[in-house]
Amino acid sequence: MKSATATLQFELEKLAPAGRVGVIALATDFNIERDLNALYPNDVQSFTSRLRNYNPLTIENLRKMEPGIAACADTILPGTELDVVIYACTSGTVAIGSERITQLIHQSRPNAAVTNPVTAALAAFDSFKAKRISVLTPYTEAVNKGVAAFFESQGIEVLSIAGFGFEDDTAMTFISPMDIKHAALQVCDPDADLLFISCTALRAASVVESIEAQLDKPVVSSNQVLAWHSLQLMNYPIPIKGFGALLAHHLQPSSDNCQRSQSL
Repeated sequence: MKSATATLQFELEKLAPAGRVGVIALATDFNIERDLNALYPNDVQSFTSRLRNYNPLTIENLRKMEPGIAACADTILPGTELDVVIYACTSGTVAIGSERITQLIHQSRPNAAVTNPVTAALAAFDSFKAKRISVLTPYTEAVNKGVAAFFESQGIEVLSIAGFGFEDDTAMTFISPMDIKHAALQVCDPDADLLFISCTALRAASVVESIEAQLDKPVVSSNQVLAWHSLQLMNYPIPIKGFGALLAHHLQPSSDNCQRSQSL
């Protein structure tokens, strides 16, 4: 038998040349990967690891995710540089805290930029100069109170917040996009500067643009703001059409943001 291994010619191709995003997704989330694959351009790629979460969805159970975050980040392409790491849970961020989540992720990924739906949403509100918002969620009233209180603590006036009342994180994904749209049109306060649709499990990204057209105001969703903010952090400059004004008109990377890794 002859072996020609030593004579074979090849070059190592750079994968995801515009950016690599690590995603810490909840174990029960059916939707985050699907949405991010649709939202990201072809030269950006996301890589997911799953974090154990607990039902029913309560603030106490959300906090139980905290001990697993660092280890979960460590399992995403070990030995490979990531440009951004996302913690993909809106209510979990409210319960645990953005700063604490960033600290935990940096234990495993010290060189990566970090974001989450709450940090990304606040950046999106600022981009639209929105100070008064309405919020649509799949959560119970108790969780909604925590979400509203958090935004109020950040100087954002929550004019209205409404939820579908789900305690089971798995079931939230089965709310249809059209039902999300109808609820959004129903709950958005006319005086709100912007509507935020909370939860990575909700299939809202595909209907954001049509909701905006009917409300005549900006609409942002958890997965849409995650995609937008991570692209901002990677200095991605090309507008993305079809998912609302945020991605179409507000991709304006700062020179202070992280630079693209040059590793393979």
